[in-house]
Amino acid sequence: MWLKASCFLDFEIMVPTPFLLMLRPRSGWNQWVAQESYILSPTVPVVEFTDPFGNLCQRLVAPAGNFSVHTSVDVQTSEAFDVAPGVPFVEVQNLPLDVLPYLYPSRYCEADRFTQMAAGIGSGYSAGYDQCLAIVNYIRHAVRYTPGLGQRIVSASEVIENGQGVCRDLAHLGIACCRALSIPARLVVGYLEDLQPMDLHAWFEAFVGNRWYTFDPTQTTERGGRVAIGFGRDAADVAMYTQFGTPVNLNGMDVKIHQMSSPPE
Repeated sequence: MWLKASCFLDFEIMVPTPFLLMLRPRSGWNQWVAQESYILSPTVPVVEFTDPFGNLCQRLVAPAGNFSVHTSVDVQTSEAFDVAPGVPFVEVQNLPLDVLPYLYPSRYCEADRFTQMAAGIGSGYSAGYDQCLAIVNYIRHAVRYTPGLGQRIVSASEVIENGQGVCRDLAHLGIACCRALSIPARLVVGYLEDLQPMDLHAWFEAFVGNRWYTFDPTQTTERGGRVAIGFGRDAADVAMYTQFGTPVNLNGMDVKIHQMSSPPE
């Protein structure tokens, strides 16, 4: 399917402020970026770089006053993500080197605190994809999905304590449990078609059977229509924007995504 996605950010800035932005998706395994626009108002010099996780990032200094970022992208993506019951666990000694960072505990995914819990959830399931699916099913039953209540980023341990969370929180819990079973897992942030309420979305991927597979505890079907923007160990790695120094005001944020009736010309 072809999707058009856009994100508009409107800031009020007191003094010139350094920013790092992560708003450009790139072509990959499950998506092809056909065309895009990236408009800064007012226009300022930008340096683009690729971070250690392969994300496209922009570095700039925003001037004092009103400053906005408007991105738009046309992407071809799948209508459903791949499922693979029975796909096996990859032993740690056989993992690709670039996958190893997704095994360690991280700021919001304290895998070392979930060893017993994850072992219990995964007990009786084949090591690999089936254990990941068991973790997702556990989260759906144990944690209430509460979109719109995610101003403060919480860790996987806090999600269990709270018994509820936004998409990012549920993904953190899934990642922590997978890593506790020595299954590499990473956070993905992007767009999801027909998400209600509309916003940027988060899910996670786990590395089994020598590739990454998508898992989303907030959805009950293998919904495609996804456009990935950023990948990382947890939310600390995939912030859409990070400012440094004096705080800024985010006056508005508008996220849209819809299916296109025909491919872009």
